[in-house]
Amino acid sequence: MSKRRVVITGIGAVTPIGNNTQEYWDGLISGKSGAGLITRFDASSFPTRFACEVKNFDPLMYIDKKEVKRM
Repeated sequence: MSKRRVVITGIGAVTPIGNNTQEYWDGLISGKSGAGLITRFDASSFPTRFACEVKNFDPLMYIDKKEVKRM
């Protein structure tokens, strides 16, 4: 097997327990849960009302508006 060189040029995280790597790490080591009641839409017709939503994240700060619409 030949070895391939890998270069990591950056790291990021957008998760239910943090929207950047520091918030994410702090949440992990403190045992924070990202689970909670669904707030982004009315989930009353679904069998579960819990999810791990990403909160306080504005994708337009990072992604082109056209791409956001496709997501």
